[in-house]
Amino acid sequence: MTTRRQAAQILDIPLEMAIRHGIPAHMDDAELARMQADPPGWLIQSRANRTGKRPVWVQLTCTVCGYTEAARPKKWWPEFTFIACEDHRVRELPELPAGAVRTEYPGVGSRFIGVVDAPAEPAG
Repeated sequence: MTTRRQAAQILDIPLEMAIRHGIPAHMDDAELARMQADPPGWLIQSRANRTGKRPVWVQLTCTVCGYTEAARPKKWWPEFTFIACEDHRVRELPELPAGAVRTEYPGVGSRFIGVVDAPAEPAG
C-alpha cells in the first residue's frame, strides 16, 4: 500500500493535485503502477505543462545525521550549501570555510535549517 503523499511523489505531482483528482488516502501498489503505465488525461496534461524550472518534490537530507524527507521546494529557498535538523548543535555542523559568512534559513521542510556559506564581502 502507498499513501497519497507517496503516490504524489512517485507521480511527481503536488499533493493538492492528487487530492483534487481523487487519489485515495491509501492506494494499492498495482493500481499506482497502472496509473504510471497508462496515465489519465489530467496527469498527461500536468506533465506536458511542466516547465522543468523547479522540481515538484526534493529530497532533504540532514548533513549531520542523515535524516531524510521529501518536501515541496519553496520559492524563497536559495541554493543551500547544506541542510541540517534544527536540533543539532552548532559544533556538529560542518566547519565554516575561511573567509566565508554563514546564513541560516529556518523552516525548511518539517524540521530543517538550510545553510548558505558564501564568500564574505570585501570591506570597502
